[in-house]
Amino acid sequence: MTVGDTTSGAGEEPGQDSSVHATPHHEVDHTVEPTDDPLAIRLEALILGADRRYTPFQAARTAGVSMDLASRFWRAMGFADIGQARALTEADVLALRRLAGLVEAGLLSEPMAIQVARSTGQTTARLAEWQIDSFLEGLTEPPEPGMTRTEVTYPLIELLLPELQEFLVYVWRRQLAAATGRVVQAADDEEMVDRRLAVGFADLVGFTRLTRRLEEEELGELVESFETTAADLVAAHGGRLIKTLGDEVLFAADDAGTAAEIALRLIEAMSQDETMPALRVGIAFGTVTTRMGDVFGTTVNLASRLTSIAPKDAVLVDGAFATELVRHGDAPESEAQAAEAVAASAERARVAEKEGREPDDEPPLPTYRFGLQPMWQRPVRGLGVVEPWLLARRGKTGS
Repeated sequence: MTVGDTTSGAGEEPGQDSSVHATPHHEVDHTVEPTDDPLAIRLEALILGADRRYTPFQAARTAGVSMDLASRFWRAMGFADIGQARALTEADVLALRRLAGLVEAGLLSEPMAIQVARSTGQTTARLAEWQIDSFLEGLTEPPEPGMTRTEVTYPLIELLLPELQEFLVYVWRRQLAAATGRVVQAADDEEMVDRRLAVGFADLVGFTRLTRRLEEEELGELVESFETTAADLVAAHGGRLIKTLGDEVLFAADDAGTAAEIALRLIEAMSQDETMPALRVGIAFGTVTTRMGDVFGTTVNLASRLTSIAPKDAVLVDGAFATELVRHGDAPESEAQAAEAVAASAERARVAEKEGREPDDEPPLPTYRFGLQPMWQRPVRGLGVVEPWLLARRGKTGS
């Protein structure tokens, strides 16, 4: 996009055309020309709380923002190119003014403000599409005979909008509080960006073959069921769902024990559902770069590679992850060592009983939640030779 003469049209009033300025991307729900459909315009005014009044240039000028910066903000938010049509509202002006004000006050750098706009735009775009699809899909029959789904949309949004808005703000504040808490608990400033996390991928086996066999609706239901189950289990056991990729989910946890519990529960839940294909999980532990809600780095790549080589209904972990489990007492260094400890304790108890005395006081045997079995070393593309470990759930102590 090329920005034109930013001084031209300075005397224009809202509603006058300006054709010499850059074309920004904006939030109107259209790609080239804003719609003139009466119902669509009514819905837009209802949702935005204001009528169309400004061209993009006029909105930028009214907000006191350069056309160049306004264009970058709008593009980052993912809004469509509308040329210089009069399609923007007071809400658009206020949003521009607020973002620019954060930059002017020094609270955000300009690149950071662009990132805020992009992350918010990407997240809410998917949320909005998801919500509208879900609401309209649930309307199997219009509330009034003869009404179409399109006609039902207006009263539906009118009823839901205030409630959903309050709920969205509540969930966002809750998530922000949780994320802030994780940051302040970081050991140092460097750890706030590059943190040591457990990262796991859970992948449905044979999904490509399923896409050829199932109808689109059946496939959609299977993916939704998988994503819902994974999201619920990850959240319930203290992890964070980073993203879903249809047949695969990416999750993270602050410690290896939490990630191990999530992985095994995912395997257990999917294996009990006859409609689901087999699942495999790969987890790695190490330094991870976090940005805009996503995770990057060698640890993430290793977790992905481990998933691709994991057996069906099994969890593979890397050596660093296995070490973390052992260090925190969640798994024995080896099953042989655990068995020796149990045998030694049993022998001491037998001797004491034979001698007619109470066993000497001794610390209880450790309760290991997980077991680790070393697998054959193997080369992993781009990461050299790795030694994966097979993760399993252990029974009672000594088993």
